[in-house]
Order: sequence, then structure tokens, then C-alpha cells
Amino acid sequence: MLKGILLVFFGACSFGILSTFVKLAYHDGYTLGDVTGAQAFFGAVILWVLFFLQSRTTTYQSKQIKFITPWWKMILAGSCTGLVSIFYYQCVKLVPNSVAIILLMQFIWMSILLEFLIYKKKPSGLQFFAILLVLAGTVLASGMVETSISNLNLRGISFGLLAAICYAGFLMLSGKIGNEYPALKKSALMISGACILIFIIFPPVFLFNGALNGSLLKWGLIISVFGTVIPPLFYAEGVPKIGTALSSILSAAELPVAVMMAGFVLQEEVSFLRWVGVCIILSAMVLPNLKYLKRTSSKSL
Repeated sequence: MLKGILLVFFGACSFGILSTFVKLAYHDGYTLGDVTGAQAFFGAVILWVLFFLQSRTTTYQSKQIKFITPWWKMILAGSCTGLVSIFYYQCVKLVPNSVAIILLMQFIWMSILLEFLIYKKKPSGLQFFAILLVLAGTVLASGMVETSISNLNLRGISFGLLAAICYAGFLMLSGKIGNEYPALKKSALMISGACILIFIIFPPVFLFNGALNGSLLKWGLIISVFGTVIPPLFYAEGVPKIGTALSSILSAAELPVAVMMAGFVLQEEVSFLRWVGVCIILSAMVLPNLKYLKRTSSKSL
């Protein structure tokens, strides 16, 4: 149990510090194509290497699986992660880091909305209340109350919301397809899909123009490890041990970690009112899972 808690918690923290490194890469003069391409490329390479090493040392027990998801569907589903990177990192470029992560967290209510539109699963009263909390918390945490509309970068906000939509779609697809694959192979296939999409939009000139001789190699490896290697592997190992409800709550660690990194590392100003907004969003993530958490704890007693 403790191992699962620690894995999910550190996976969420890994996501939380990611945008800070992206911002630092921008400070070194690298472009959106450089950052997203390096992350996807190095992430895919690392995951495939780990998978093949695991395949050589691990013997999988044969399972009676009625249906195996075609590999190309996994590649297509993984393209959603490529869109998340493109939209989110463009958002990071245009708005403060602490605002970007808050915009990304809108995937909470977007996921509920997608489930309703696609699977006709109506949100409960508690989920609907959580959506209202997320919206209210976003207004405070993004600094909208403390600044005029003219000072807000509407393009940055738009890219952040697009990233949230794609992230919600990715989570839905990830939970529905490819669960019969080993965690490493599933992650490697999906990140390969992201890499292909990013290379189509941004040709990988960084591989040939000498950018890797500078600090892009360092940032690319760091961003790929924290963004495309650690989280999916830690989640794949930790979530089955502790359940979805507790995992959702622990995943909320991503938000305060990102805001703290923005304040301490990037020296962004994070006011008390914005911290109140962060707390409201965190409570919105916890509330819908309380009944499942109580049910799990009562079974364990």
C-alpha cells in the first residue's frame, strides 16, 4: 500500500516540475519545436530501451486475451499526448508557469463533460459541485481577480485550455484501450505516436543543426524523463495497488508543486489569493472521490 502511495505521489510531483524545466529551456533560446521534439524523441527512445531490456530479463505468463488492441491504434491514441505537449508548452511560453498548470488542470471538469457527451454518463451532484469549484478556483488562482483583462494573454489561455481538452481525451483513451499490453510497451507505443505527430508538425531539425551540442540535450533528457518516462511507469505500477480514488487525490500534488516551483525557481509572484484558488481546485479534486475512499477504508477494517 505504502509503495503504491509513494509511486503515485512522486509521479504527480514529476508532472508538476515539468513546466519549470520547459520555461528554463525557453530561457536558453530553444523553440517550441525543439522542446517538444526533444522530449518525445528521447522519451520514446528511453521507453523502448527499457521495454526491450525488460523483455530479455522477464518471462511473461501467457494470458487468454480475447482481443488485443492493434498497435496502430495505440500510436494514434498517443498522438493526443503530442498535442498536449504542443499546446501546453506554447501556453507556458505565453503565460506565467503557475497560470499554465492551472489551465491544464481544467481537464478535471472536461473529463466529466466528455464522459457525458460520449458515454451518456451523467455527472453526480457532487461532481457538478466540483466543476463549479474548479471554475471558481481558476479565477482566483490564475490572478484574474488581481489584474485587468487587457493584461491577460488570451492566446496563452486558449492554448492552455486546448491542452486540457487533449489531456482529458488522452486519459479517456488511455483507460479504454491497450490495457492488455505490458505497461512499458503501452507507454512506448503511445509516446511513439506523440513523437511522430510532433515531427510532422515540427520537423526534427534539432537532430542535425547542432542544437544538441548545447543545453538542449540536457533539457531534452530532463523533460523526457520527468514528462514521458517516470509518470506513466509510476502510475502503471502504483494505481493498481491503491485504487483510482486515492490515486486521483494524490495526483493533485502536481498543482501545488508546479506553483511552488514557479515561485521559488522562476521567481514568479504567487499571491495569497492565488494560493486560495489552488486550495479550492485541490478540494474539487478530492470531493468526488471521498465516498470511494470511505468505502475502501471500511473494507480494509
